[in-house]
Amino acid sequence: MVQFQIKTDSDIPASNQLFNQIRFAIASRQFPPGEKLPSTRQLAMQTGLHRNTIGKVYERLEHLGIVESRAGSGIYVKEQGYENVGRIKDPILEKYPEADRIVQESIDKLLQIGCTLNDVRELFFKEIDWRLRSSARVIVTAPAQDLGIGKWMSWELEKALGIPVQLVALEDLEEAIDRSPFGTVVTSRYFIGQAEAIAAPKFVRVIPLDIYDHASEIEELKKLPKDSCVGLVSVSPGWLRASEVIINSLRGEELLVVVAELENAYKLKSIVRRARVIGCDPASLPSVKEAIEAARDDLIRAPKIYCIENYIDRDSINRLKRELGLV
Repeated sequence: MVQFQIKTDSDIPASNQLFNQIRFAIASRQFPPGEKLPSTRQLAMQTGLHRNTIGKVYERLEHLGIVESRAGSGIYVKEQGYENVGRIKDPILEKYPEADRIVQESIDKLLQIGCTLNDVRELFFKEIDWRLRSSARVIVTAPAQDLGIGKWMSWELEKALGIPVQLVALEDLEEAIDRSPFGTVVTSRYFIGQAEAIAAPKFVRVIPLDIYDHASEIEELKKLPKDSCVGLVSVSPGWLRASEVIINSLRGEELLVVVAELENAYKLKSIVRRARVIGCDPASLPSVKEAIEAARDDLIRAPKIYCIENYIDRDSINRLKRELGLV
């Protein structure tokens, strides 16, 4: 069971700490789509929070479209995107032995509700044509206040997919879709509810991306000596906030965490002089290296740099490739 920890002396409200930790656990597939989340009673026993507080956290997550409440059963991670996709990638049934069964079951269900075989063929053709046209344009979206995370996703996807990727702020997504109604919108599960609310009514598909779980980096953090200073530098204020919460939940007061957005040169210099290790995204790496080199004469020991190459989980990228017909 995923462990959630609340830092009682933190400036961050306890409900926000739990909210961010659950969002991270869902986005990194520690709770995969369709899985039941712990009950409010279980979380109350684990975190010490009141069940009403936990219930309000779940309400916030449901409002964002990340989880869903099932009467008499509990709270579940909402199934979106790939989980509802059941199309054939390759007609060679020897290669995909389950494909024939899936096609037959789909056709049978359509016939049972009254469709004719001609209707079924037309529906399949329309769906395939729509998906092919949607695949020709990939839009990454994120809130304007954290467009840095959108840039990070765009760089990573362009490198992995080998095709141009358009970055659009969530606040401008509706206008972008109105100008060109075809495309595939991709975003982190953090923002999936907002993106679907904009795109779904316009019949534009939205696919969620699972984020990298940072397992190897978390293991390194656990090994750091007590009272070490950890620096975080990124183009994304959202990634900085989430990472700070996760580190504090893991080590509490044992580690000092100092964060800086890439353009904040003053804080970056401060981090270089104080931190034992620095974690950064690829866009920030050159600036971090330059700052260390500039301060080298004043440093007893240069901080160790951990460049977080991935924001998106590798399996998620591979699923997206298949969905876009790129493999």
